[in-house]
Amino acid sequence: MSKPMMSSEDIISETRLADSLSRIRHTIIVMSGKGGVGKSTVSSNLAQALSLKGYQTGLMDLDITGPNIPKMFRIEDEKLYAEGDKLIPVSVPPSLSIMSMGFLLPDKDSAVMWRGPMKTGAIRQFIEDVEWGDLDYLIVDMPPGTGDEALSIVQLIPKADGAVIVTTPQDVAVLDSRKSITFASQSKLPIIGLIENMSGFVCRHCGELTDIFGSGGGEKTAESLGIQFLGRVPLEPGVAISGDSGMPMVIYDPDSKSAAAFNEIADKIIKTAERK
Repeated sequence: MSKPMMSSEDIISETRLADSLSRIRHTIIVMSGKGGVGKSTVSSNLAQALSLKGYQTGLMDLDITGPNIPKMFRIEDEKLYAEGDKLIPVSVPPSLSIMSMGFLLPDKDSAVMWRGPMKTGAIRQFIEDVEWGDLDYLIVDMPPGTGDEALSIVQLIPKADGAVIVTTPQDVAVLDSRKSITFASQSKLPIIGLIENMSGFVCRHCGELTDIFGSGGGEKTAESLGIQFLGRVPLEPGVAISGDSGMPMVIYDPDSKSAAAFNEIADKIIKTAERK
């Protein structure tokens, strides 16, 4: 059966989408099988780390119903403006551009009560109608799970470099991370690697590492599935403080163990992406 003919509006939309993506060298999709594993914390720190390393970086917050990225950069009161028919993302020094549904809400307590098709339309606009400019890296902070939004993103960005899967050490989180890995595999999305977040608690007084959530589950999963293990990020009191204060850990406390972990993971992602 032949495919239905595209309308002129569809052709224009596809052209705009292709033009926007053509200016982005590498796209990294950050996923998690469940909420609460620190995916947005990972996304914000990786994006900031890449920016600090001199890369022109974009951060796209696609958690339409729970956009947390603006809070993590203390830019939740920013509003978007347009130039021509393009939205201009919010700039964060030294070279980071951020787009989030949070910028479009009338206030911080507004709920986004949308069904799947409306979310899909918003996701497309975030890619197509935002003036990202020339980017070295676009970090896509996905909503948790493998539902409509995840499918839409993979379809809209078919040439993404790959997915970074975030998990915590507990068995239930690791189980859900395996579902994300399966989703990526079935969607023909390359897997860059897996991050084990909240991997041990670092005492602020003595610096001792305590495995309150266990440790090693993510690394064992990566090894068993033959994918790259990107590293462990420990849980430190400063991580919560930095997120609430609007300053990613790589800036808030660059000498911390978690900041060191984020920088090492960013280096591995760069090395993997540049090999392609």
